[in-house]
Amino acid sequence: MMKTKNIQRASKSSSNREKCSLSRIVFIILCVVVAIGAIFPLIWLMDFSLVKSNELFSGKLLVWPSQPEWNNYYLALTDGKVPPYLLNSILITTVCVGLIVVLSVMMSYAFIRMRWKMSKWVLNIVLLGIMVPIHATLLPNFLTFHSLGITDTPLALIIPYVAFGLPQATFLMTGFMASIPVEVEESALIDGCGIFRILFRIVFPLMRPAIVTVVVTSYISIWNEFIMAATYLSSDTFRTLPFSVYNFAGMYRSNYAAQFAVMVLAALPSLLVYLVLNKHITKGIVAGAVKG
Repeated sequence: MMKTKNIQRASKSSSNREKCSLSRIVFIILCVVVAIGAIFPLIWLMDFSLVKSNELFSGKLLVWPSQPEWNNYYLALTDGKVPPYLLNSILITTVCVGLIVVLSVMMSYAFIRMRWKMSKWVLNIVLLGIMVPIHATLLPNFLTFHSLGITDTPLALIIPYVAFGLPQATFLMTGFMASIPVEVEESALIDGCGIFRILFRIVFPLMRPAIVTVVVTSYISIWNEFIMAATYLSSDTFRTLPFSVYNFAGMYRSNYAAQFAVMVLAALPSLLVYLVLNKHITKGIVAGAVKG
């Protein structure tokens, strides 16, 4: 009897192992399929940016050029006005992301650490901004900025970008702020630190995972935004990188390969930032979700 029971247990354990291994194989296959589906459009875009325009209509899914057509990228850099638009995007995005990070950390510290009336109500009101689409305010913002005389200036983009980036950033920061032990700040107060020194010398380093998450998410949304920039900016002085794709599509309407080259240049900065900081994004979101 004992032998038969042991045999049955062994057979059950072996069957469970087979089921686990089979489910693991299916899961890996699904992940590979999803990864290919996500990566293939980028490969397709880069491949078609290096061919001649007449080779795009060959009917093949991918066209491997015998000689890469680097002239497409030259046209993109010169006629697409990529360098000045890129500098404008870097300037506006850096200012907006910096303001979002600093203001969201200060707001989360006020909501979580400081005791004052209506703090929860004010926090909920701030978080309601997540539900408001940024483009729903195009007309009232345009009328306001026009009356203030700041249309066609960087302020016309910085103000709404920061305003609509703060709710999500505050949501992430408050969840992570609650996970930081209060004793760290109390010991700093005993040592004579002021509120701003505690905030910038102690709280900021401890919230690095959440800050990196906010930086990357805010950067990607601001970098790729086009509708507000097209509404508020009327000259090339402060136009951002998405305008390269828009302008180039009109200039080279029949040269699709050159248009693909502009798209690659416009998407490359966001892709590089995401690849470099992807690990930190996951850490920040998981840490805030588990600890908060």
